[in-house]
Amino acid sequence: MRRSQDRILTTHTGSLPRPSCLVDMLAAVSRGESVDEVALEAAANASSLDVMRKQADAGVDVINSGEQSRVSFSTYVTQRMSGFGGSWDRRGHKDQNEFPGIARPRVVQLITGVPTCVGPVTYQRLDLAEKECDGALHAAGQLGLDRCNLFMTAASPGIIATTMLNSHYTSYEAYVFALADEMRKEYELIVSKGLVLQLDCPDLAMERHGLYQDEPLEVFQDVVRLHIEAINHALQNIPMEQVRLHVCWGNTEGPHIYDVPLEDILPLVYGANVGALVMEMANPRHAHEHKTYQRFPLPEHMMLVAGVIDTKTNYVEHPELVADRLRLAVDAVGGDPTRVMAGTDCGFDTSAGSNRVDEGIVWLKLKAMRKGADLASR
Repeated sequence: MRRSQDRILTTHTGSLPRPSCLVDMLAAVSRGESVDEVALEAAANASSLDVMRKQADAGVDVINSGEQSRVSFSTYVTQRMSGFGGSWDRRGHKDQNEFPGIARPRVVQLITGVPTCVGPVTYQRLDLAEKECDGALHAAGQLGLDRCNLFMTAASPGIIATTMLNSHYTSYEAYVFALADEMRKEYELIVSKGLVLQLDCPDLAMERHGLYQDEPLEVFQDVVRLHIEAINHALQNIPMEQVRLHVCWGNTEGPHIYDVPLEDILPLVYGANVGALVMEMANPRHAHEHKTYQRFPLPEHMMLVAGVIDTKTNYVEHPELVADRLRLAVDAVGGDPTRVMAGTDCGFDTSAGSNRVDEGIVWLKLKAMRKGADLASR
């Protein structure tokens, strides 16, 4: 995990806006329609090169390919793994159910009709993961960027399991660990390419008001423990300094009044064998929780990638506000700025075409993040 003694580095959480032509192709993939793989790969590579150039121009230090080739941050695995089929209507978040008027049609479409696990899960198309990694590395070479500053996201066993429910394995635990065994192939490939692996784990917070909204807190905490165990099982051959883990409460605009408090999950998340946590710290519902890290100190080996940019609003954060948020994050980890990196709360296009922030504004936000990080570094 890259650290800097000179200034606070910047990164983001993963997904970036895709062009409409690519969104249309990915939508066809999600519907199970036949799509020319060569044409899709070419379109994704061209778009990846474009977003990587824009990240560099915005001053982002640790970048990625923006998940351009993926249908979504979690269901992309159905194009790479067997064992999924059928569909189920994913239940809305508790606050969305209470205030149905806030739901956007595109978001509703994306969280319904997802497949379930109907057979043994097997990672069959590792070539697709390799092409994605190689495409990012090639683009970095074209742009003259240091490949050491690249990261690649991957879905965690837990978010796959809570998105695509088990209809095959004898127990939920067996399903989660079967996913861990298969997804480790992708994780190890990413790291073998010299990329930092980011595990996307919104399940560790979001599913409290999602799949487990009617269960006692203790039941959800047990699920978090299980998911962390599965993560560690999948990462057993990977150095923790090559892995960062993203936790969020769902990239949805809404009241978020039923979100689980950070203090109820943070000590459990610390059990993950990773080198950094990528956390929401900008949105109005969780910005105050920088104080939680003082009550539950970040383990010495971990960095904090602090979300200082809200990915659900078209407001462009003022650099002074970004700097203030970073100073709070530095205080939260004991005053050591080398343990903090500036980031975003979540992705900007977690499922193809679902972006809430105008594409042009995305780049303004990332530029503001760079300026704010420079101010906080003085």
